[in-house]
Amino acid sequence: DSRGPGEGLPTLTVTTILEDPYVMVRSAELEGYCIDLLKALAAMLHFSYKVKVVGDGQYGAVSSTGNWTGMIGEILRQEADIAVAPLTVTSAREEVVSFTTPFLQTGIGILLRKDTVSQEMSFFHFLAPFSKETWTGLLFAYVLTCFCLFLVARLSPCEWNEPKNEENHFTFLNSLWFGAGALALQGVTPRPKALSVRVIAAVWWLFTIALLAAYIANFTALLSSGSEQLPIQTFEDLVKQRKLEFGTLEGSSTFYYFKNSKNPIHQMIYEYMDKRQDHVLVKTYQEAVQRVLESNYAFIGESISQDLAAARHCDLIRAPEVIGARGFGIATTQASPWTKKLSVAVLKLRESGDLDYLRNKWWETSCLHKSRERWSPLQPQALGGLFLTLAIGLALGVIAAVVELSNKSRHAAGHVKKSCCSVFTEEMCTRLRIKENTRQSQETSGRANA
Repeated sequence: DSRGPGEGLPTLTVTTILEDPYVMVRSAELEGYCIDLLKALAAMLHFSYKVKVVGDGQYGAVSSTGNWTGMIGEILRQEADIAVAPLTVTSAREEVVSFTTPFLQTGIGILLRKDTVSQEMSFFHFLAPFSKETWTGLLFAYVLTCFCLFLVARLSPCEWNEPKNEENHFTFLNSLWFGAGALALQGVTPRPKALSVRVIAAVWWLFTIALLAAYIANFTALLSSGSEQLPIQTFEDLVKQRKLEFGTLEGSSTFYYFKNSKNPIHQMIYEYMDKRQDHVLVKTYQEAVQRVLESNYAFIGESISQDLAAARHCDLIRAPEVIGARGFGIATTQASPWTKKLSVAVLKLRESGDLDYLRNKWWETSCLHKSRERWSPLQPQALGGLFLTLAIGLALGVIAAVVELSNKSRHAAGHVKKSCCSVFTEEMCTRLRIKENTRQSQETSGRANA
């Protein structure tokens, strides 16, 4: 038992239930959110109190005999005057007892593990700053600009002196190379001579500068906000993805909420859980938290409890969307004179910010501050596609060089009447030993001069 202060004041018998962080036993004394709330109410309304933990350890439901169990049953049997606990206000309970204004709002939320964020990052994350349509538009603009450069360079007399005898520097391949160099802010040849070609080049340079600035700005924002964004923000996101399994407590009010809901998204969630009952439904809340921590599992349950789990385990986070809003209220007998007084007192505590203070006190966490202050290195998934692109480019370059050399070897083999493979091998050996041969010839010429 725990007794409140006050001599000569009316004494209320308070029933409660042991649940972290609402009511906890610490060195034979009760403490927690509900105990602090009770102290504040007693100070405002000038009453003393005697706290006892509910005998059967139940919140309150109708038993098979038709009697109420738990804290609701104790109030109905007048074994307690009020119940201060995480007791959800429901229509069935409201019919037999009276509830005050809710002192804490809750609902149904989604509990996730934080590292599902980094796992969701695309391998080609460096392409993410622009949409597919923008990349397609950029490719089209690049090819069109290069074609215009080629065409204008052919038409302009300033780009060549004698069209019949002289070769124009702006071939189509050279124009593509010029456009690519400008796109990467690198100066490349050929240099435009004609005013018409220079106008097109200048406009393309202006376009590329603005485009690169937009890309860099978007990419920076994307990388900095990557750790803050969750892959699953809503229940719709949860249904659409295939990576995470999801479930709730077996036989809980949350399960029946989805069963009875007319919302198509909620119906899909119920059908998913109903088909896989043996696999996705959990027996206890502790099992649910452990499963979220250890596997690709999202737990659907009471949001206020999920906030506590996220405060205790820095690897966990609750998705922003909360549905099925409900509240925890103080239960009294229907004829009790304390119902109205307690409701007004709860409202005053909310308006003064005391309820927010208590909420922050008992759900306090250092995880959020640490994650914001700590610098985290860039994940390999973010630039994995860039390394792959580089590897493909290097491989293509080497293959192109080998193809060029084999073509040259084929022509040379026809002239010297040797097999293509032998000529190719000789050419390859000559090119790979060119520095050694040069050094030897320099040494030979040095000795001859001496």
